[in-house]
Amino acid sequence: MIEEKRDQSHDRMPVVFVGHGSPMNLAQVNQWNRGFAQLRHHVPKPAAILAISAHWYESGSYLTSNQQQPTIHDFGGFPDTLYNIQYPAPGDPLLAEQVHDLLGEWQVQLTEDWGLDHGIWSVLHWMYPEADIPVVQLSIDRMLDVRQHYAIGRSLAGLRDQNILIMASGNIVHNLPDAFKHMRFGTTTTPEWASRFDEAVKQALLAHDTEALLSLYPDSADGKLAHPTPDHWLPLIYAAGVVNANDRVSFPTEGFDLGSLSMRNIIFG
Repeated sequence: MIEEKRDQSHDRMPVVFVGHGSPMNLAQVNQWNRGFAQLRHHVPKPAAILAISAHWYESGSYLTSNQQQPTIHDFGGFPDTLYNIQYPAPGDPLLAEQVHDLLGEWQVQLTEDWGLDHGIWSVLHWMYPEADIPVVQLSIDRMLDVRQHYAIGRSLAGLRDQNILIMASGNIVHNLPDAFKHMRFGTTTTPEWASRFDEAVKQALLAHDTEALLSLYPDSADGKLAHPTPDHWLPLIYAAGVVNANDRVSFPTEGFDLGSLSMRNIIFG
């Protein structure tokens, strides 16, 4: 752990990036979901959550506007008990309208055709088990480039002054083919490229070096290995866009699961 619990007298809501990892983190208590649970002690209880998940990766920008929203079990081949878990957090149509207005130039559409995917609810299940905080999800538009994703994050920064928690969920390193190989052979060794990339991201964040961060993927060889596809990388770019150079950066959880999944959690502010 890099830093102890945050002083909750701080006025501006922090921003959270969480490495959600495997759905198996729902199956039983482990070091990763203990980390999810501890996140609630690093931030004040929010009035609502705006969530950006790697698992809502669309051709277009969308916001959930449901008052009631389904728990989406968007994974396959896992124990039946995981599909029985529900996370009945309400939506927040008024917040959805506000975010829609903030992102006017990005032609975001309101929708009730989505709910909470496991990139979000598998973390909130441990962080806020009461499911009493409204959640709105913003999709990631696959048609945009990295700087456009960053710009959307910048547009959301004012929400922090309204007791809104912006939570981005992905993984700093997310190479599923390599992780599946580790599962098949029962190994847990983290490849050197994964460790290097995870550390490079950490150093760029600590230095508030936006240009370095934006260039790490897909411009670096390690970045291409860390992310065969960009979906689990881009939530971090949204979070980086929301914060500023005055925000402290801390890493309450660090480490790798299945060799190639970085479980690093980040708190900005």
